[in-house]
Parts: sequence; structure tokens; C-alpha cells
Amino acid sequence: MSKQKINKLIIGTNNKGKLREIKNLLPKNIEIHSTSKFNLKSPTENGKTFKENSLIKSKYFSKKTGLVCLADDSGLEIELLDKNPGIYSARWGGRHGDFDKAIKRVYRELNKKNKNWKEEKIKARFVCALSISYLDKKIACVVGKVEGSIAHTPKGKNGFGYDPIFIPYRSKKTFGEMRPSKKYRLDHRFKAFVKIKKFL
Repeated sequence: MSKQKINKLIIGTNNKGKLREIKNLLPKNIEIHSTSKFNLKSPTENGKTFKENSLIKSKYFSKKTGLVCLADDSGLEIELLDKNPGIYSARWGGRHGDFDKAIKRVYRELNKKNKNWKEEKIKARFVCALSISYLDKKIACVVGKVEGSIAHTPKGKNGFGYDPIFIPYRSKKTFGEMRPSKKYRLDHRFKAFVKIKKFL
């Protein structure tokens, strides 16, 4: 499948925040479909890495719809927590993906590791694996990362997921406090997208 042929694709996510971000990054000439249009649930993500889980999703949604699929698997790695929640980032929010709950768990786990963690800069990074598949065939799979630290308290209502507690390097604001247009140019998804856009 040559890149000229990708004029329509499905974005393999049921996360509205991710769907919005990816739509904003895609070229305007591509016809975009969402999983909700096909009433598709997400597959079981039993990979060991962001890349593996991204490919599970892009192949699954492509086979279900017959469309080329672009899928994302992303999460937050916190150094003090041995890179957790990592690939389990969404699962820390429980069955309904409640990120207020997930953020409270991050703070609970940090307190267990070190009661004085707020006196240090807690290194963290957001990681995004983006993959494009057509049926069972992988077209591309890339990874983007953004380094930063954990805010002492959640700040900002923009973005989604862990955005209110992540401060990218060389910034005083969390992703949750930034205007979306600024965040889109800094984050892990954008960095992965720069690598994958030649396949579109």
C-alpha cells in the first residue's frame, strides 16, 4: 500500500481526547473515521510495550473495518515508581478510565515510596507509540517521548488523562494549564507524529 493510497483511515481509539488530538495533527485531505461510527469496542491490550499495544489496536480496528488504521498507545512513566504506570496508565483509572482516580493513585504511590517526594524533582515522561496498519500488515510504528516532572498538585482543566500533573521540561505550566495549540506542538503524540507523517 503506497502512501498515495491513504486518503481515508480510521483512528483506532475510543478515547475522545486522543481522537481530538490525532484529528488535529492529520493532513486535512484525509477522510477520518472514528471507532464510534462502527460501534467498535477496543481489543484486549496484552502487549508488553507501547509499540506492541499500538499494533494490537491498529491491526484489530483495520481488520474490523477494512480501512487503514492509525492507532496510539501512550502513557506516563514516573522514574520514582519504576516507570509505572507506563502501559497501565489508563488502567490505573479503573474500569471506567477515571483519571481523577488515576492521579490520586499516582500521589498515593509516590507517598509510599518517599514521604518527602515533593522536596525533589520527580522525573517523568510521556511516551506515545503510533502505528499504521492495513489488515494484518504493519505499515509503520514509531515512538515519541517528552521529558518532564510531576506537579505537586493537579493544575489546569485542559487536555485529558494525566495532563494536569505533568510539567514538560523548560516550562512552569502543566499540560493541563496550557492552551491546546501550544501543548500539541510539545507533546509526545506530536513527536511521534513527526516521525510517522511521511507514511501518510
